[in-house]
Amino acid sequence: MNIKKTWKLAVKQTAKNLNSHLQKHPDRRLQIPWNFAQIGMLIFPTIPILGALGIFLGLAGTCQQKFRQICRSPLNRGFAILSVLLVITTIFANNRIEAVLGLCNFWPFFILFAAFSSLIQTPAQLRQLSWIIAISAIPVIILGLGQQFLGWSGIDQLQPIFGWVLEPKGNPPGRMASVFMYANILAGYLTIAFILTLGLWMEERGRKKEEGRGKKGEGERGRGGEGETGRGGELPNYQLPMPNAQSPMPNAQCPMPNAQSPMPNAPFLFLSFAVVGNAVALIFTNSRNAWGLAVLAVLAFAFYAGYKKILAAVFSAVGAVFLSAFGPEPLRQYLRIIIPAFFWARLTDEMFPNRPTATLRTTQWEFAWSMAQQRPWTGWGLRNFTPLYQDRMHEWLGHPHSLMLMLAAETGFPTTLLLFGLVGWVLARGVLLLGNWQVSAVDIKQEQIATLEVPENPLVLNQNSISTSTNQVVCQDVENADRLIFFSYLLAFAACTLFNTVDVTLFDLRVNTISWVLLAAICGIGNRESGIGNRE
Repeated sequence: MNIKKTWKLAVKQTAKNLNSHLQKHPDRRLQIPWNFAQIGMLIFPTIPILGALGIFLGLAGTCQQKFRQICRSPLNRGFAILSVLLVITTIFANNRIEAVLGLCNFWPFFILFAAFSSLIQTPAQLRQLSWIIAISAIPVIILGLGQQFLGWSGIDQLQPIFGWVLEPKGNPPGRMASVFMYANILAGYLTIAFILTLGLWMEERGRKKEEGRGKKGEGERGRGGEGETGRGGELPNYQLPMPNAQSPMPNAQCPMPNAQSPMPNAPFLFLSFAVVGNAVALIFTNSRNAWGLAVLAVLAFAFYAGYKKILAAVFSAVGAVFLSAFGPEPLRQYLRIIIPAFFWARLTDEMFPNRPTATLRTTQWEFAWSMAQQRPWTGWGLRNFTPLYQDRMHEWLGHPHSLMLMLAAETGFPTTLLLFGLVGWVLARGVLLLGNWQVSAVDIKQEQIATLEVPENPLVLNQNSISTSTNQVVCQDVENADRLIFFSYLLAFAACTLFNTVDVTLFDLRVNTISWVLLAAICGIGNRESGIGNRE
């Protein structure tokens, strides 16, 4: 009996703690779906079955509440037309059974995109999702490092529950794969996690800088005030009004640091650890694609924030590695003494020499392009590349290592162009929104600041003017922080898109889901700024 009570108390306490960390949704009707989505995304990488259930419940709840809005969206209608085109390509497929199975990699995610673009409405939700992805990546990294250096292996009996088994020394051997079936898929996942975590780290670093400047300014004002009082002795003793609960600032949607926290630096330390962990894990995936995208992401963030020293350091390091791989003699040999062969041998493909011609990307791309040319309108059907390639080249490959070429070969050019056109429209609108980011994007009502009552007392007038300027400065800080988070989402999805130009992550449920959630988040913010989300 005591054991049962203990378990009940433990469950209640866990539920209470979890609920306290769940973010409030601006629309009360979507609170329960948003809770399910947050929990689902948190456990999705390590327990895909339960994570997928949470995401599905979030999707279903959103569709129930926002069905009319979802159906009226022109973008969602475009995806409906795309679904019809995919059915047509299935009818004309070389192997219809495989093509029908291939629809499962698209249809559910079109619905996910439609629902989550209505569920995600504010930059604060983007920030919450970034934290969730950053936290959920930690066990993936730890398991991967254990797999790579300690020979950890999964328990076969638990595979039906977890949906994965660790392969000792990775898959392929020597390349970290962690809870994913292949190293390249892990690399795609870590690229997204690395970029979003780096965005949070930069935001936290900027906040700490602003705090330092604020404390310095308060100290200077305090010393100046004492001097003036000492000279005149007639100034009244009053406190400057600071932003409070009645100030026109966002509510808990905009998390602010707690100065009384026993570990005020804990978020920054955690994010620093997560960024380094992601970078180290990316290195051991041995994915040239992911390496290049991670470097480009760092350069993009450094350029965005104006970090000239970081730009120079990254350019120097990358230049040295490339010269060690492809530079002229004798510079190349000199640099190879300094730079580990792990990097330059992978870039030059000397690490895996004498590979069969059928396994080379160039061979796969040529075959996929020839397929697309033979059937340019309807393609050969989804999932039909593998059997056709195996018949011709006597080598089994799951995909041609290029999403665009694969879709062109399997679905034809019209369907492929429509898909990339819809996705490109969302990204283009996101880029325009980033360039014209307004304070209204974080729900700060400037009219509340501008319409402060003007009292007759000049001292109170001075207080109100100081309060107004203070609020405007804080609002500007919040605006910059939200803009940075939105930029990290654009960058993460762009990296995911570039990753799929030379690989395909479509067949992994977790990476595919996260990719569509990123796109839905970008679309949701754009819809809200355009007023689409406010029309019922």
